[in-house]
Order: sequence, then structure tokens, then C-alpha cells
Amino acid sequence: MLGGTKAQILRKTKYFAVIRLPSGELRYTHLSLSATIGTILNPNLFRLKLRKAGQSMWLNKSKTVRGVAMNPIDHPHGGGEGKTSGGRPSVSPHGWLTKGFPTKHKKMSHIIRTRRKTKELKKKVNA
Repeated sequence: MLGGTKAQILRKTKYFAVIRLPSGELRYTHLSLSATIGTILNPNLFRLKLRKAGQSMWLNKSKTVRGVAMNPIDHPHGGGEGKTSGGRPSVSPHGWLTKGFPTKHKKMSHIIRTRRKTKELKKKVNA
């Protein structure tokens, strides 16, 4: 898929539209919403090797300190003698779990045809 590929509006009603995403998925959306749908032009940009610390400063990337390296007052993973592991599940600095529970509500009522079914249909047509 090329960069800048857009979704296509198939049908409009008074409040909703049916759009076809670049993956082939059909989805209901509200007409009052606006979004940019597409693929990025240079997907390999994240593989860029930064050669010195100044380059990351130019990109406005700040340094991050591991929670294990902090004091107990600063992070739940902090403290301990020497290089100890956190001693508890991965958490944020506020103590919220960061792994192991879903962070997204999966409502499928607005999807008409998933991209998985689209791929299956294409295989049947080509066979």
C-alpha cells in the first residue's frame, strides 16, 4: 500500500456513512466526525540510527529513567540493594498496571465486514 492511501465513502445516510478502509474493512462512522486515514509515507523511519546524543535532542526526544533505577518514593519499582528487579508486576509511576489487562473497549457493532473476511473472499475468488 502506498503512502497517502485514503478511505472511500460508499454510502451516506442522514447521520452515518459507510466507509471502506485501505485494509478492505467496511465500517460505520458518524458524519460529524473527521479523521485522517491512511498509511505513512516512510514506514522505515523508526529504524533510523541516531549517531550521537545531540541528534535525539534535535528530535525533541527526552531521556527516560528506568523505574528500577529510582528511589521508592519516585516509582513503585524503585529501591532495593543493588540491581534488583521490580518485585511486582509492571506498573506506571502512579502504580497502575501497564501490562496484562485490556486498555481498549472492543465494540464491534460499527464494523460491517472485517478485513479478515475480506481476505477470505479474495482467496475464494482467486482460487
